[in-house]
Amino acid sequence: MKKLIYSLLLGFAAVSCTKELTEDPKGLLASNTALNTLPGLQTAIVGAYKPLKDGYNSGFGSAALDAVVMGSDDLTTHPSSNKQELREMDQFAVNSTNSRIYVIWLGCYKAIQNANAIIDNYEKVGNTAEIKQIGGEAYFIRAYSYFWLTRLWGNVPIISSSTYTSSLLSVSKSDPATIYKLIESDLKNAETLMGNTKPAAGRVNAGAAKAVLAEVYLTEAGWPLKDASKYQLAAAKAKEVIDNSAKYGFDLVPNLATLWSGTTTSNNTVEDVFTLQFCSSCGNPSTLNGKSSMADPEESGWADYCAEVTFYNNFPDGIRKDLTFQSVFTKPNGTTVTWQNSTIRHPFFKKFRVNTPTPNFATSSTDQSVKLLRYAQVLLTYAEAQARSSAAPSTDAYAAVNRIRTRAGLPNLAAGLSSAAFADAVVQERAWELAGEYTRWFDLQRLQKVEQANANKAPDDLKPVGPIKYWLPIPYKDVQINTGL
Repeated sequence: MKKLIYSLLLGFAAVSCTKELTEDPKGLLASNTALNTLPGLQTAIVGAYKPLKDGYNSGFGSAALDAVVMGSDDLTTHPSSNKQELREMDQFAVNSTNSRIYVIWLGCYKAIQNANAIIDNYEKVGNTAEIKQIGGEAYFIRAYSYFWLTRLWGNVPIISSSTYTSSLLSVSKSDPATIYKLIESDLKNAETLMGNTKPAAGRVNAGAAKAVLAEVYLTEAGWPLKDASKYQLAAAKAKEVIDNSAKYGFDLVPNLATLWSGTTTSNNTVEDVFTLQFCSSCGNPSTLNGKSSMADPEESGWADYCAEVTFYNNFPDGIRKDLTFQSVFTKPNGTTVTWQNSTIRHPFFKKFRVNTPTPNFATSSTDQSVKLLRYAQVLLTYAEAQARSSAAPSTDAYAAVNRIRTRAGLPNLAAGLSSAAFADAVVQERAWELAGEYTRWFDLQRLQKVEQANANKAPDDLKPVGPIKYWLPIPYKDVQINTGL
């Protein structure tokens, strides 16, 4: 009963105990006694990642991932049809019963629950490099989950132990400052415990922990904490990853066409710092990158998410724009239509498009990985943070951003920019390079530019229907269970 109540607190209200145990045994660690051996830990760490990629049910494997960051200026959705829950995010009118926000909330807290069980037990098993690696990955998963939770919801409950107590039935929310202290501590543990090599595709190493910590510092320097001293820490941590990129196995993919090939050859590249792996034939597909989810209705797509018009129009011409966007659609009868003359009059994201053996076949689930953090982002984080923490941008900062621009076929940034002008240029470069990759919302949020971005929307883009809010409402299901919320 205690385990059931604890599970409910973390978002299992929608399923009964029996249903959970029969349908999803891999997503929930049975008990701490299963974690007193190395094989138990090995199984547990695989299970700890699973809630982050459990298709429609939890985590980042469906259009829920795009939905929760749709208040930015790069993403939007179908203006009508059955996309109300996605439009709520784009229009800043989110209901606490919105099932899309619950998918992310549930995935993060289930991952935290599983990570807690490993953290509470791994040291009892031994002190080998493999055991430390597993412990480090658990710290990483917990930190990464809380990083998403506090950026999306602000004040959220901290559950840092796998041991049940009755106080969990009324646990209150912690403020972002407190949550970020835990995130920092966890990532520092992770980078110390883990090795330099990823144990397997989809798992992380010390370099990934350092890269996420750099993102955390960059975020803490902006809203809501506004601790400008973190810019220097962000620059130093990102530079640590850059200077040791060969050791961690990170680099830019020379050709963007390889990075966004639309086939499984785009999975597990040297640019992938942290990605979620999927396998349709194994019963764990991604629906986020399926052609159905991100294709125009002209192609029999669902139009879950597409590009905003102003963002597309302002995007610099060249190979990166050609690879990022799908602007001409092929109908089932073989005729084509441009985005301006299509059903919903928006371009779509080609970079996530799946190239299937059958032309125009609307694929709803795929093996495509979800790239949550790329090495390109590390370079841009370093460049921005270095400029904001110094009197002038350094030669290394210029080199970092210009590597991205050169690959995109763009000229180098003009020399002699002020720190502020350089940082602004890097933020814009992040928008272009990481378009649609779940980062733009958080950049606009930390820099308090959400209002500005939404004021520049094209007539065909969805507009806010109420006050612009930076945080989502706590999901209704958990509010009904926990009096502390």
